[in-house]
Amino acid sequence: MGKSGIGLEQLKKEYEKLQRKYNLPSFKEMNEDFHIEKIAENDTELLPVEIRRWMWEKFSNYMRLLEGILNPVNVPMFIFSIIKTLNPEEKKNISEVYKKLMKEEIKIIRLDLDFNESKEAEFIKESYKIWQEIKKELSQIFSEVEKRGGTKTEENSRGYFG
Repeated sequence: MGKSGIGLEQLKKEYEKLQRKYNLPSFKEMNEDFHIEKIAENDTELLPVEIRRWMWEKFSNYMRLLEGILNPVNVPMFIFSIIKTLNPEEKKNISEVYKKLMKEEIKIIRLDLDFNESKEAEFIKESYKIWQEIKKELSQIFSEVEKRGGTKTEENSRGYFG
């Protein structure tokens, strides 16, 4: 059985056309942040939509993580160890990042309802810029959490938890 999909080289060529037309980030930059090379495994006539989907997956995963930190209901234990080490300023920053991701999510829903290539491209370009800010902010926060031992689990001296 042959491998289906457009293939990586064709994907790069198609992306470069979009990149030139709409002044998008390079394929390498998009791939490093959103793993868009996986699109090569599929056939698509709507490349901007596929790119948006990969961006949405990343945003969605981070939204769930931040939501668990901001509203810890039925979350893994390691989330609680992170929450314990956050200071009020970091919690505020996490909340701000979460709001940015929510705005992107709403844009994604609107785009999903009404295809328009130039709007898709504008989303890709703007969301890439926003992701660069978010990445930097989260990296700083989690670096501090790690320094303070936020990834350590607490030992219960009595043995069992409940």
